Amino acid sequence: MSEFTPTLWVAESGDRVRLGIDGLLSADGPTLQDAADELVTKVLAVALAFRFDGLGGYSSGLGRPNLELVRFIWELGDFAAAGGDIRERLFGPSSLAA
Repeated sequence: MSEFTPTLWVAESGDRVRLGIDGLLSADGPTLQDAADELVTKVLAVALAFRFDGLGGYSSGLGRPNLELVRFIWELGDFAAAGGDIRERLFGPSSLAA
């Protein structure tokens, strides 16, 4: 896998937490864990769709795609298709892992 990892950001508004990946997606929930779970679901859907269809649905009107981000998404799709959990690649290793 490449060394590139997009920047994650977190924002709070009232009783909601929003977690996002710069240049890609965001998700929200009542807790950071809920937002992270939703973000993983969204990223996984995009990664597997991209792996299946490539840039076929990409509109040239959106400008040139970020090739590092495209490579990152492709790698996530490959990893997930092989049965891997993309969480560690998105968020880093868990401090709870043994």
